[in-house]
Amino acid sequence: MSAAESADGEPALLNLRVAFAGRLGGMSRRAAQQLVREHGGTPVDDPCADAVDMIVIGADELPLREESLLDDTTRARAGAGDLEVISETELWRRLGLLETEATARLYTPAMLAELLQVPLSVIRRWHRRGLIVPVREVRRLPYFDFQEVATARQLAALVAAGASPEAIEKQLAELARYVPDVQRPLAQLSVIVQGRQLLLRQGDGLIEPGGQLRIDFEALDHPAEPAAAEAATVSLPTDNMLSSSPAALRDLAAQYEDEGHLEQAAELYRAALAAAGPSAEVCFQLAELLYRLGDLPGARERYYIAIELDEDYVEARANLGCVLAETGQGELAVAAFQGALRYHRDYPDAHYHLARTLDELGRPAEAEQHWRAFLALASESPWTDEARHRLRGAW
Repeated sequence: MSAAESADGEPALLNLRVAFAGRLGGMSRRAAQQLVREHGGTPVDDPCADAVDMIVIGADELPLREESLLDDTTRARAGAGDLEVISETELWRRLGLLETEATARLYTPAMLAELLQVPLSVIRRWHRRGLIVPVREVRRLPYFDFQEVATARQLAALVAAGASPEAIEKQLAELARYVPDVQRPLAQLSVIVQGRQLLLRQGDGLIEPGGQLRIDFEALDHPAEPAAAEAATVSLPTDNMLSSSPAALRDLAAQYEDEGHLEQAAELYRAALAAAGPSAEVCFQLAELLYRLGDLPGARERYYIAIELDEDYVEARANLGCVLAETGQGELAVAAFQGALRYHRDYPDAHYHLARTLDELGRPAEAEQHWRAFLALASESPWTDEARHRLRGAW
């Protein structure tokens, strides 16, 4: 049975009247309405009309913004089960598009970091802490959809305003007390980012993490300064810490990395490897740290070890290629990127870096096929302008 068919083999939207609310992230509204027709449904322009069976909330809206997009009557109908309200991502999934048209709007960690102009290590931290969740993983490589991009934008706004990861998590945990069934408040609730503070919209008011209801919207222009206690301090590793379990060592290493204590984090990852034996994931994390510390030979060796332990680790292969290219080992870099593509032929980052390396080696004809493959796989990537320039011979 096709993903775009119902259980009895009929089109997924047969006889359903479908309306869109808010800005779509995957395609234009006209294209989305045409898809509705192709799958047996009837597009309706007004989401608040009585003759609507399904309302799709656009992915470029903040998560769960129905209260501002739909009137009270429509929300009541949805609550009574008279109509269904779903996200744009869910619609594409039901229509079987997430692996085809929508694939071009999936972001690898590196692409997301470039898009939001934050360090790659920050994206990895958000992923590790569950603040952003990949829609799919291919051989350990996470891909994030446009709904997670919206969540990441909110996190980036908080970081840009100076909020620490600990302060963000503390606020999210406090907001979650008011909606205990929600596991990821930032992604699942109507949360407003105001400076370094998160506010939960509820009815006509806003709830602060401490529970106070805000009615005076003028106050939003003057967010309260965070408490000094938010600037958490981390003590340096001790012998007692180094004798902890491997899992505890990895958790502590991640904490040190979050706080910017990179050398101490690297020491803890090494201790975890010594305690538990070789691990592809820990070697990869250590390689990332060594790269950030400027130890390119050390990072290169750790990437090699990660691949030896897990030949499917495509991100380790691609990152190894980047280190080799950066250290002037272009031919070895090409081999590393080609290795990544043998295991994951639709890996856009590998096509991008391979194309750049081939261009730098004076092999433009080979580079061209990888520039084209990259554009086909990641048409919304922040690197697409460079790819198009290269193909036009501008560089």
